[in-house]
Amino acid sequence: MIESFELKIDKAKMDMVKTEEKYDKAVSKLSDLMDKADAIKRDELVKTMMKSSKSYEEILRFLTEEPSEEE
Repeated sequence: MIESFELKIDKAKMDMVKTEEKYDKAVSKLSDLMDKADAIKRDELVKTMMKSSKSYEEILRFLTEEPSEEE
């Protein structure tokens, strides 16, 4: 009887390892996709800034200024 429990425990451990590997792969894929999305956003932002008539200082000031309390 104890052998059957040990077999079930071993199977549960193997299932857990497989699930863990699947989870790790999913996390890695999600991280890669999010990195690619961030890179696309950065490229789009740089292109937009280059097309802008605003100076670097004006853009930087706009991005770093604190919002007023009226907003």
